[in-house]
Amino acid sequence: MRFLYTLAMYLVTPLIVFRLALRGFRSRPYYWRWAERFGFFKAPLNLRDSLWVHAVSVGEVNAAEPLVKALKRDHPDAPLVVTTVTPTGTARVRQLFGDSVFHVYLPYDLPYAVNRFLAGVRPRLALIVETEIWPNLYFACRRRGIPLMIVNARLSERSLRGYRPRPLRGMVRAALGCVDLVAAQSRSDAARYRLIGAPAERVMVCGNLKYDMPVPQDAAAAGARLREHWGAGRPVWIAASTHEGEEQAVLEAHLAVLRHLPDALLLIAPRHPERFRPVENAVRSLGFAAGSYGGDGMPAPSHQVFVIDAMGQLMPFYAAASLAFVGGSLVPIGGHNVLEPASLGTPVLVGPQTFNFEEITASLIEDGGALRVPDRESLGDAVLRLLRDDGRRHAMGQAARQVFERERGAVGRLMELIAAKLRK
Repeated sequence: MRFLYTLAMYLVTPLIVFRLALRGFRSRPYYWRWAERFGFFKAPLNLRDSLWVHAVSVGEVNAAEPLVKALKRDHPDAPLVVTTVTPTGTARVRQLFGDSVFHVYLPYDLPYAVNRFLAGVRPRLALIVETEIWPNLYFACRRRGIPLMIVNARLSERSLRGYRPRPLRGMVRAALGCVDLVAAQSRSDAARYRLIGAPAERVMVCGNLKYDMPVPQDAAAAGARLREHWGAGRPVWIAASTHEGEEQAVLEAHLAVLRHLPDALLLIAPRHPERFRPVENAVRSLGFAAGSYGGDGMPAPSHQVFVIDAMGQLMPFYAAASLAFVGGSLVPIGGHNVLEPASLGTPVLVGPQTFNFEEITASLIEDGGALRVPDRESLGDAVLRLLRDDGRRHAMGQAARQVFERERGAVGRLMELIAAKLRK
């Protein structure tokens, strides 16, 4: 089966490259560093016995931040390698870690590309964040004697169904047999990994690294300055990490809010940079008085909608907003990180599609820190009710922060497991 998989990978490689080129029309960074996707890169001389962390994109990089910082603290002499797949993930690695880690794109799962990559990186330990099962990569790690751990491991019901078709079962099971440890986010994730073939004795629950994300010390102060700038009593909500198909719903919801609260302000932050300009154009075409982070820096009192067209700038705006709608949840993306607003005591709204953050979202809703809207038509009413109810928003914010604080500690548990593995 792996032979057929590898053959299929070779056959579809031209299509993958063509898709990469198409994406480059919308986001120029997809044109850069193509050679790395086939294992060609210039490695620094000091990469021997590196610690390698793979995080697909922005969300996984954010989740890995406390882990990477703990590795730097506890293993200061070990070279650190961080790989990603997307340009936005790459940009986030640079923003968080600068030159303190070596970044390279993870190559496609082709044997020659994988072997060239591993020969250049020469890892002592491989840490794969969340859900990335690449058979050729995993088998190559086993052949080279590289310990492999899936950390912050999650597997949604949707992903589980994708791995369970009969032709894939044996190959996935064999690939997971190359993994030394699956450190799952939750009991449900651990159970799903066992169902797709991870050896039961190598699966354990460590908790979610996202709860250990650092909260910027200046976020609250920066949020207070923003509130002072636009008026402390002004009703402000943020729609963060939105996708195509959600921005229109968010703008329609804001129109409904403005009918009752004419001084309300919407902050909208598209998930991907290639959507910054289309979203700003859509805002202006609907007649909103609009501004943007790139053009104005801060929302003006006259703005009705403000587009946050920059990466990694959400935390001060979360701190300043009265409530936060977290995107990817009105469309079948699976939702994004609800813990960022929760960590700052900001009430959270989500749509029905939150399978990527299933247990985190469930905990927030159960403890009163978040609300779920059933569909896009319900969003405006939910936002309006909360903006009018100071007491409920305060209670939700307190509950959200308590959930965030209660669940911290996954990094410490994981670092103990890593230390034990490195001692062997």
